[in-house]
Amino acid sequence: MSESKGFHLGTIGALSLSVVSSVSIVICNKALMSTMHFNFATTLTSWHLLVTFCSLHVASWMRFFEHKPIDSRTNIGFGILNGISIGLLNLSLGFNSVGFYQMTKLAIIPCTVLLETLFLSKTFSRSIKFCLTILLIGVGIATVTDLQLNALGSVLSLLAVLTTCVAQIMTNTIQKKFKITSTQLLYQSCLYQAMTLFIIGPFLDRQLTNQNVFAFNYTTRVTVFIILSCLISVSVNFSTFLVIGKTSPVTYQVLGHLKTCLVLTFGYVLLHDPFSWKNIMGILVALVGMVSYSYYCSLESQKRTSEATIQAQTEEIESDPLLRMEIGSRAVNDITVPRDPASKSAKDFYA
Repeated sequence: MSESKGFHLGTIGALSLSVVSSVSIVICNKALMSTMHFNFATTLTSWHLLVTFCSLHVASWMRFFEHKPIDSRTNIGFGILNGISIGLLNLSLGFNSVGFYQMTKLAIIPCTVLLETLFLSKTFSRSIKFCLTILLIGVGIATVTDLQLNALGSVLSLLAVLTTCVAQIMTNTIQKKFKITSTQLLYQSCLYQAMTLFIIGPFLDRQLTNQNVFAFNYTTRVTVFIILSCLISVSVNFSTFLVIGKTSPVTYQVLGHLKTCLVLTFGYVLLHDPFSWKNIMGILVALVGMVSYSYYCSLESQKRTSEATIQAQTEEIESDPLLRMEIGSRAVNDITVPRDPASKSAKDFYA
């Protein structure tokens, strides 16, 4: 019981850390890109991952966690795939309208559900699917504005969705397969992610902005915000792996849409971004879907826990012959043997 309580507290902590750090870095990057016109998102992400690797390397050296090597082919492939998925998402935003890009992000949840069902034989109840549908409708109402389609943008969006889904599913399965923590996996893979983005980042950013990241005017203010963004990213990257490892890729995507709603709200309150009743209605519908999803996930988690406890007790009884004999003897003693009516009548006769 205490282990289950500790697991739930750890999950709540991971979810809270992910929300706070993600919303913080979005606000920081929005100021960096909108106000200071530093629009090199892919290169900035590579710097985030390099700082994350250096931070974890120091933490490993100070023995805050144990370095546990895994299969190098899996590690390198996973790191490169993560880097490519980030690059494709940025390209999708660059070659599509904002509305179509939001639709691309919405497509990640149903695609993840489909892939896990087909290849991992995972089942999702009707209640969960219904809650996810409500959530996607709400986020769609709140964020999707225009839908301008083009062939190249559509292909890039499709590739971005597929690579993101596979990378997030692998984040969960690798941790379970190799019995490693989120910190150990992040430490081993983020250097390959960083190098992938560091190589392709300047080229992609130049294609999207027509500017050279190395020729940008790095004022003191810009440099301070870049450093702040990199420091916050350590928490963002850590919490991402932690949430996916403790929950699932679908839950992480649901959490991502919660962050979107919070960012819209903070943008209106703090930055006075334009806001409409359509945004408000969409956020409320999305929150209904999120709360319902959390409720049914909690119910199913409790059901699985109770079933696992019963199964473990059954296996313990079957594996221990003394315990099985004791339970059998109790069952025999609890049985009341009925008296023979004939013996009772004979006793009355002799009396």
